[in-house]
Amino acid sequence: MAKLPVVSGREAVKVFEKIGYRVVRRKGSHIRLRDDKNKRHEPLTIPDHKELRTGLLRSLIRDADLTVEEFERLWKE
Repeated sequence: MAKLPVVSGREAVKVFEKIGYRVVRRKGSHIRLRDDKNKRHEPLTIPDHKELRTGLLRSLIRDADLTVEEFERLWKE
């Protein structure tokens, strides 16, 4: 299993925006994203925290149909 990078909620949002997600709503400290181009992707809710927990980040990556390696490559771009 690949080691996950330590990212904030806002950094994660930027990565998911690179693959077609867009912010549709913000409520409190949570940011809701939807992928209108590719309907098979699940909507994502990302907390605006300084550091996302590994289980949550892994779940978000899985829901976006990415691998950890793909996520990390997009994050570094």
